[in-house]
Amino acid sequence: MNDDQAGDMQPDGRTMVRTQIAIDEASFFLAQGQDALELRSRIEDAVHAGGRFVSFVVVGNREVSVLFTPHSRVALSVETVPYDARDTGDADEPYGGFFDA
Repeated sequence: MNDDQAGDMQPDGRTMVRTQIAIDEASFFLAQGQDALELRSRIEDAVHAGGRFVSFVVVGNREVSVLFTPHSRVALSVETVPYDARDTGDADEPYGGFFDA
């Protein structure tokens, strides 16, 4: 990460709310703009249908698809974190991760 990228993470001491979703043994931080209540409803619908993939965008603006079944364990939690201007929720503009040069 260069100095310009690091500077985007805490300008002016601002904060934002970040939602974490834990699914069985995996956990993800949802990107900004992801509606946690709407996601919860889609997960419940998938479970009631006996199982289905549900997609959402995570921090880094990357789309993730998870198969939710009646046996899936899911927890949502919310915390306040330093503001990160890169976290737009736009899956067409990913950042961070294994594939960035």
